[in-house]
Amino acid sequence: MAGRGKSGGQGWPGLIADNLERFFIHSVAECPYGMDTAAIYHQAIFGQLSDEAMGEFLVHGYRRNGNCIYNMRCRNCELCVPIRLRTENFRPNRNQRRVWKKNQDVTIELAPLTMSRENVALLQRFLSTRFPEGKSSAESYYSGFFITTIARCFEIRYRVDGNLLGVAIVDAAPDRMNAVYYFFDPDQGWRSPGILNILTLNHICATQKIEYLYLGYWIADHASMSYKAAFRPHELLQDGLWQKRP
Repeated sequence: MAGRGKSGGQGWPGLIADNLERFFIHSVAECPYGMDTAAIYHQAIFGQLSDEAMGEFLVHGYRRNGNCIYNMRCRNCELCVPIRLRTENFRPNRNQRRVWKKNQDVTIELAPLTMSRENVALLQRFLSTRFPEGKSSAESYYSGFFITTIARCFEIRYRVDGNLLGVAIVDAAPDRMNAVYYFFDPDQGWRSPGILNILTLNHICATQKIEYLYLGYWIADHASMSYKAAFRPHELLQDGLWQKRP
């Protein structure tokens, strides 16, 4: 196994230590978060992964994009920090309790991952609002990102009066849940749907005795990423160790 990356630890145990590093390459692309530094993805394509293998990757700061496992190895930049909640310890703040209360009319459905017309239409509206340059379509997201899953994946649908408010794509195992992607009706921003989604995922984890909820990357001072740090206490993966932030 090669030496540690800035998100990973040194001397990894178990499956990841068994020469999986040889399958990884570096891929350079424009930073998806608008930073001046080029993004360098340390990534590999895999077939179906066991719960144990997927858990090892998450613990060491890796993320999943379809059948691609990656972390960030950007030069002179360490802004992308993996963040997770230990679900039994989470305590909502005043604003989060307010968001939960004002969304009591929202219903939740757990279902298999589905490329339905309803889902695709909502995702296209979301992408057109968030990324008006239109580099990716909803169909390409589903075919290349969601459907090509290599872990136990399902979706959580949020509805109001039968209308689709949002869809969360999540991986799950007995000891953890991984938030892969979330999209929502851009006209319903007043509901704070991103906050509602994390509150719901944490509630499901706490109810099912799932210990960890992985929230992806936290980036300080980034409008669409920094809000994750408001969920406290949380843990950040820094210098190869998960460190609790009260």
